Amino acid sequence: MLVLVVSDTHGHHDNLQKVIDLVKPDEMIHLGDSEGFGDYIQRMAGCPLHIVRGNCDFSMELEDDLVVEIGKHKIFLTHGHRYDVQYHNQHLIAAAKAHGCDMAFYGHTHCPELVQEDGVLVMNPGSISRPRQEGRRPSYGVLNVDASGEIKANIVYL
Repeated sequence: MLVLVVSDTHGHHDNLQKVIDLVKPDEMIHLGDSEGFGDYIQRMAGCPLHIVRGNCDFSMELEDDLVVEIGKHKIFLTHGHRYDVQYHNQHLIAAAKAHGCDMAFYGHTHCPELVQEDGVLVMNPGSISRPRQEGRRPSYGVLNVDASGEIKANIVYL
């Protein structure tokens, strides 16, 4: 199973469509700042979508945080702005652990990150439409879930 992980599309969907066509995900995670395009992204993806509210999302229909089970893992999903992710991952990791999760995915910074910290796999897929890291290459995450439920996470650049 392949899970596409994106964040911070901010209403720009050209690169997202390219990546959906390339990855052909079985599930998709959007970590906020879809700016009201959740239904549109759902139709684009053509698969189950887990989406959280970002600081630029004003829809009351989205949750700030979600916990999803994928394979053998529980994943804490959030945009990150309420957890000081622009400075460190400590609050994010504490929230993930409080929810019984061994993975925590966030967005907000527009900078990709994939690290193991304090027993939690932390992923930020960066931004597929407005990257901010050095070189400013659009990025996204891919989870490869094997038959036993183990996950291999990768950051991929366009």
